[in-house]
Amino acid sequence: MTTSAASSTGTPDTTDSPDAPSSDTTARRGPGWLPWAALGVVYLVWGSTYLGIRFTITSMPALLSAGLRFLLAGVLLTVIVLVFSGPSALRMSLPEFGTAALGGVLLPALGNGIVVIAQFQVASGLAALLVACVPLYVVVLRRASGERPPWITFAGVGLGLAGLAVLLLGGSSSAGTHGSAWWGPWLVLLAAAFWATGSFATTKLPVPANPFALSAVQMVVGGVVLSAGGLVSGERIDFAAITPSSWIAWIYLVTFGSLLAFSSYVYALGTLPVSTVATYAYVNPVIAVVLGVLLAKESFDLVQLAGGALVLVAVVLVVRAERRSRRAVITESSPVEGTVSG
Repeated sequence: MTTSAASSTGTPDTTDSPDAPSSDTTARRGPGWLPWAALGVVYLVWGSTYLGIRFTITSMPALLSAGLRFLLAGVLLTVIVLVFSGPSALRMSLPEFGTAALGGVLLPALGNGIVVIAQFQVASGLAALLVACVPLYVVVLRRASGERPPWITFAGVGLGLAGLAVLLLGGSSSAGTHGSAWWGPWLVLLAAAFWATGSFATTKLPVPANPFALSAVQMVVGGVVLSAGGLVSGERIDFAAITPSSWIAWIYLVTFGSLLAFSSYVYALGTLPVSTVATYAYVNPVIAVVLGVLLAKESFDLVQLAGGALVLVAVVLVVRAERRSRRAVITESSPVEGTVSG
């Protein structure tokens, strides 16, 4: 973790902030379009994982199915990194491994695991709507750490939450897989807090140079924690009771939800502003609600359509604001156009 210095003009040097990736990170992120493509994968795929979880837990134990999902995806990604980048890509210092392990606990284990449990009581579309508070948590964390996000970022978050409120008020009353207990939505909000904290922490702490090695460690650690939690709580797998739809959903979660989308998320988080990456939480609910209508018979009306439109406008506002802020930071710190320190 680096400490921001001050330039000779007295302006804080924010080049190490999560909204202005370091030159080392920029150098290894590849083509300029690749981070945005990765974020696009997160936008599209993670919106469908809520429905995948709904179908999975109808006949599979919640924590064990989630744990084995991440564990298998993490092992597969480790093999892929070894084959294409060699053993050196997996080397990391103890602090870097500590960050990866912490991310595994906060993101897959607590962030995703709690959502899986909550979906017994919360419909898939509603769960996605509640998780959309992640950008609000991120902005609060940034402000608490001393950063000053541009005002338009707060405006975008506010508009996004307004859109989500419209979606929620006009949304489906469908219950979760097995019920609709009052504590279900609160569990989702708690999971979102863990996810936001993990996402923010990985932009502040030292991480492995290879983002896919980071993702592999996070998924393996998260998978181990979730699986251990399932075994301790008494969960056991009854293969004879697992339905074909649960198998299909679980395989989809392993390959697309974890291996592809989670790796894309970690990559995007290391190369794009954290508030920009967090906008996936605005798009995912729209996709989740639409899929709920088509595949799980959850209701969707014109009021929800209006809310979805507000959400998409919020995404545009936040992304544009963060990109402008980032360009301003680069301009201020440039040896050519800015003031040379020292």
